[in-house]
Amino acid sequence: MSDVLTISQVNELNYEDFIGRFGNVIEHCSICAAVVWRFRPFHDVHHLHQEICSFVDLLPDTGKEGVLRLLPDLTGRLAELGRLTQESAAEQKAAGLDTMTPEEKQLLKDTNAKYRDKFGFPFVICARQNKKEAILKGIVERLEHSAAEELNIGIEEVK
Repeated sequence: MSDVLTISQVNELNYEDFIGRFGNVIEHCSICAAVVWRFRPFHDVHHLHQEICSFVDLLPDTGKEGVLRLLPDLTGRLAELGRLTQESAAEQKAAGLDTMTPEEKQLLKDTNAKYRDKFGFPFVICARQNKKEAILKGIVERLEHSAAEELNIGIEEVK
């Protein structure tokens, strides 16, 4: 089987193989794939994505907060230890976070800590769709938001 599956091949995956393939579609949240598997057959990739988004949208706020707490801090301890998932490492590299100056790293570390203290979950932004400058600016600006605003923004970034 090639790395890219057709929707027919996705629909034919047994439970274990589906979890193996999609268990990290939301980082460290294999329960999403476990639930979504039940909605096969998918008509197309958009239908699969819709079911993933529906799973997240239907969670109570405490569940959404839990999903966000599963995610690593940008350039945090897991990155320093080289223990990010392949997906997170690639996204952080694409954003240029691996080229941050010591001052930028410290700023991100400090604002990440403030953000986590205020909201109870890490700052979430789609790193592959942003560059380090936008990420640094975004975290500072988003510290001014309410908890409800950040919960909604964080979940949209996950989806």
